[in-house]
Amino acid sequence: MNKYELALVVNAKLEEEERAAVVEKAKGYVTRYGGTISEVEEWGKKRLAYEIQHMREAYYYFIQFEADATAPAEIERHMRIMDNVLRYLVVKKEA
Repeated sequence: MNKYELALVVNAKLEEEERAAVVEKAKGYVTRYGGTISEVEEWGKKRLAYEIQHMREAYYYFIQFEADATAPAEIERHMRIMDNVLRYLVVKKEA
């Protein structure tokens, strides 16, 4: 099992419940592919470095998890088609 971090940049125009649903869906994909979530960090609303889809602000979330080497590709495949996720990135963390 490797350690990974999933960074999510979520649409700032969403209500709190909708943002929570997006994060829960992302967590569901992690657990679906055999991952175990250790921590979820919410950084809150931040200004974007550049405009994405005509938005200047977004909410940032970081999900720490452990999973097999095949899980990140599957998780990213689902993140790619999720509405309200502006950007995502799964990175492997050093042990």
